[in-house]
This record gives sequence, structure tokens and C-alpha cells, in this order.
Amino acid sequence: MNGRIIIDPEILAGKPVVKGTRMSVEFILELLSSGMSIEELLQEYPHLSREDVLASLKYATGALQHEEVYPTAKIA
Repeated sequence: MNGRIIIDPEILAGKPVVKGTRMSVEFILELLSSGMSIEELLQEYPHLSREDVLASLKYATGALQHEEVYPTAKIA
């Protein structure tokens, strides 16, 4: 991990979070995917930095890069 994103079983049941916060990577991605800009997110959550948001995106990208996909047969 990059140091900004941590996994601690004592924080949010072990979900990846921004270090020093209870802001999960999942929540940050939800906000961005709902249309909130990084600038809006930083205004709403001033304890986050741009680097925290980018680290969350990088963490999610890495998780997807290691995801294994098993194609299934197409049902007509």
C-alpha cells in the first residue's frame, strides 16, 4: 500500500480507509461516482487532501487489476 490507505480490523471492520480518518475508500469512490468533483469533496471534507483522494483511486485501481474474472456461458 502507499501509506495513505490502511487496513485495520479495528477501524470500519477492516475496510480500506484513509490513514488517520474513518473515511473509507469505498465512501470516497461513492461520492466521486455520484458526480461530486474532487474539489467539492475536499470542501465538504477538509480533513482530506487531494493526495488522499488520489491514493483512494489508486488503491481501487490496484484492487481491480488483481481481480480474477471467470467468464460464464451466455444464456439465450
